[in-house]
Amino acid sequence: MSNTSTSETTSLVCANCGKGEEAGKKPKACTACKLVKYCSRECQIAHRPQHKKECKKKAAELHDEKLFKQPPPNDDCPICMLQLPKLESGSTYMACCGKVICSGCVYTFRSRATKKEHDKCPFCRTPPPYSGEEMIKRYKKRMDLNDAEAIFILGCYYARGENGLPRNQAKALELWHRAAELGNALAYSCIGYAYTFGRGVEVDGKKAKHYWELAAMGGSAKARQNLGLIEAQAGNRKRAIKHWMIAASCGISKSLESIKSMYKIGDATKNDYAEALRSYQAYLDDIKSDQREEAAAYDNRFKYYESAL
Repeated sequence: MSNTSTSETTSLVCANCGKGEEAGKKPKACTACKLVKYCSRECQIAHRPQHKKECKKKAAELHDEKLFKQPPPNDDCPICMLQLPKLESGSTYMACCGKVICSGCVYTFRSRATKKEHDKCPFCRTPPPYSGEEMIKRYKKRMDLNDAEAIFILGCYYARGENGLPRNQAKALELWHRAAELGNALAYSCIGYAYTFGRGVEVDGKKAKHYWELAAMGGSAKARQNLGLIEAQAGNRKRAIKHWMIAASCGISKSLESIKSMYKIGDATKNDYAEALRSYQAYLDDIKSDQREEAAAYDNRFKYYESAL
């Protein structure tokens, strides 16, 4: 008698025909649930009626495990070495060198530089583009290097018809998909908005949610705030709170306020709100600097956090 356990056996043989590697075919795991393996597509189809219910349940569990995982912090500013803010206005992308620099460092350099140096990149010291055409050339040069941020921003220019580019939603979506595949979470978020409002595509709530989930898993806190609203409207209050708890820990004040509102009507606990408030404040402490405070006070475009309502 074999000493191999049932779990070990099922991981080595086809769930439908029971054949393993010894039969010349290496079984491959079900891509949805990873629970069972099949030696062929035909065996997978034949076994589907028996496996469907368990597969869907496990696949949903795996999806939620990934969806509600706390996202990693942003990269650090290459100048001050402090974590870059989650709020897009808290940093600036430099098309000359591809660096993302926090608003505090941009403001500090410009306020201290001579008139001749004022608009140069504070990292590589390259002068600013002299026209919209020159700016687009720089972005396209970065795009040729597969720079996800440059590709994403070009998509935004096409979506709005800015800097000499024609308004072209189809081109914007094409670039956003490419940027998203290279790791830009905001691109997925923009695709979600496109499906929500029918910009270049048919309105499709399911697809919008799908892309917002991809954006949230990639670190987009605003996309997670939207997911919380979707779940709350569907009556899934626990899922909404889970989304908002994560978004609050990434500095989204609207999520903090949403949890507070849920607490007031009894759909969230006092501990939920207290934890959200602590994580929100901890995030602000992590990204705060005197330079960023000065920049935000000088110009609202340099704002690096949302004030709690």
